[in-house]
Amino acid sequence: MVARDADPTLRALLSRRELQLRLAGDEAELPPGALDRATRWVHSSELDDPTPFLADDLVLLTTGTQFPAGTRYPFDAYVKRLVDRGVAALGFGTEVVRDGIPPELVAACRRAHLPLFEVPYSTPFIAVARANAEAVAAQAYARRSWALSAQRAIALAALRPDGLDATIAELARQLDTWVGMYDAAGELVREHPAGTLSAGATVVLRAEVEAVLRRGARAGSSLRSDTDAFTLQTLGRGGDLRGVVAIAAGELDQAGRDVVTAVIAMAGLALEQHQRLSRARTALRSGMVRSLLTGDPSLARQISRDVWGPLPPAPIVVAVADARGPRTGALLDVLELRADERHGALVYGALDDDVVIVVPASAASTLDEIPVRFSLRLGVSEPAGYADVARALGQARAARDRATAPGLSRFAEVQTGGILSALSSGEAAMVAAAHLAPLRAHDRETGGRLEETLRAWLESDGSNERAAAALGVHRHTVRTRLAAAEKALGTDLGSFSARAELWAAFHLE
Repeated sequence: MVARDADPTLRALLSRRELQLRLAGDEAELPPGALDRATRWVHSSELDDPTPFLADDLVLLTTGTQFPAGTRYPFDAYVKRLVDRGVAALGFGTEVVRDGIPPELVAACRRAHLPLFEVPYSTPFIAVARANAEAVAAQAYARRSWALSAQRAIALAALRPDGLDATIAELARQLDTWVGMYDAAGELVREHPAGTLSAGATVVLRAEVEAVLRRGARAGSSLRSDTDAFTLQTLGRGGDLRGVVAIAAGELDQAGRDVVTAVIAMAGLALEQHQRLSRARTALRSGMVRSLLTGDPSLARQISRDVWGPLPPAPIVVAVADARGPRTGALLDVLELRADERHGALVYGALDDDVVIVVPASAASTLDEIPVRFSLRLGVSEPAGYADVARALGQARAARDRATAPGLSRFAEVQTGGILSALSSGEAAMVAAAHLAPLRAHDRETGGRLEETLRAWLESDGSNERAAAALGVHRHTVRTRLAAAEKALGTDLGSFSARAELWAAFHLE
């Protein structure tokens, strides 16, 4: 519940002794909270239908001149019009036109659950309106004073060494509610008070935060469920969001919004400063990765030990992702967070168009979440020592480049596909098709079976007899067709290189 001074209510108005207002009937007959409804204004009217001139949460005062004595006035219809318009309560001034409140009006208000109170002759309507207006003004002043005080407290918190965390904590204290900060990858990195969200709320909120980050637009939004309500505010520029602040409150008044706006501005500035520092740290990490590629890890080991902690223990695996994706910034943010958490047990850097990650082979499973969360291709090498980092990087690149869709690809899986599978690119297939084109053109024009015969012959290790058996023809037929194929292709099938090229073409095309 967001902390705030009490709004002016009907209960507060009735409690003003100098006004001598008296509730008609018993409070127990009213719906729960009817007297605690906010009263934004007090207005008087003697019209039969004043609703076109009224506003929601208004207290209406009347002396009853519109209720002629001695007639059957439709009190139920009158009261219904007020309730439908959102009137909070009806005050009846007695001893002006009537000695008391008409019993029919009392009964109609009771049936409609509309609070009804008596305004004695000694209390002018203007006194009731002024009392409520003073309460509204006092509440507004209190909220403005609170907002200024809260902003000062938050500004002081931002000056602390842990400024960002202190700012979020102070916002939670000022609003008296849960506040969480999510990073660019949708991870909850700060929350106050910690561990107070329910499991269901945590899941729903995480999903909404990820959706906001995917949209990439700077905006505020609300999230409501049957049991929870949250206000979300993005951090950073549109197209380069750095995170989301979530507040366990469905709606904030203007003072609350002003305080949140101040926090968003401070958090955004802190994140910009952190981003500049992060770029410097990323450059240093990239230099470490370049140093590892030399095969001598001594320099990288010294830098890592002095700044972050020991290098990941060998054997290691190297992973490579494309650095040109739209969420590269978010990936680098998460990698920095993970590297700091693991005190050197993860090394990463940006090399040209690649993001390179080095982790212990025993922790290779920690890479599985990256392609899913950031929708990218990630290649992973075989385990290697630090002397073979360059070779492992080549393996990781080969594994990534083989993938046709976002996901994780391991070099061990690529290797089982054989050498030719690594060559099966669009360019290789195009060259293979061109190599086989004369053969296929001959078959189309003559109705021959040269391609089929060549395939069977190569699969039979160049044996005319086995090829003939596979095709169901005589071996002399195979020999004749091979001669025709040599002529069509302009090559000598007696040479190993010609046979190898032809065999590769069949497998690559």
